[in-house]
Amino acid sequence: MKLQTLQDLYKDMLDDTYSAEKQITKALPKLANAVSTPELKKAFQEHLRQTEEHIKRLDQLFQHMNAKPGRKKCKGMEGLLTEGDELMKEENADPDVVEAGLIAAAQKVEHYEISGYGTLRTYARMLGMDEAVKLLQQTLDEESQTDEKLTQIAEKRVNIKAQQA
Repeated sequence: MKLQTLQDLYKDMLDDTYSAEKQITKALPKLANAVSTPELKKAFQEHLRQTEEHIKRLDQLFQHMNAKPGRKKCKGMEGLLTEGDELMKEENADPDVVEAGLIAAAQKVEHYEISGYGTLRTYARMLGMDEAVKLLQQTLDEESQTDEKLTQIAEKRVNIKAQQA
């Protein structure tokens, strides 16, 4: 794809974000299975359901543009998720410390998504795509809420357990 206009860049970023969300739907069940803290397990499971809704919203955005998701692979998300996989495979690691690390890895993912959705929302606003702005803002708000929830779980429980390990 040639990037000649802001619309081209917007579509390219939508493709990248779509790939990122698809990758996340594969990673979240692994994260939920890897943790024992009930509150954290529930947060990962809830975020999976939320991510599936984010994909539906992205599908709506593509439909509004009379386009389909491209075949682009989000390499940034692939790298972030690989870091989480490596944590889960760490041998002889304390489970509480691994959980703290998994929260950190999940928050890196959230921050990456927040950045992407914020940029997409701004581009949509500049392009006069009012419905897209609303959908992107809704997803951006949910990503921020997930990040805050993970912070609370870390600070109130998981990081304390990891510190005592």
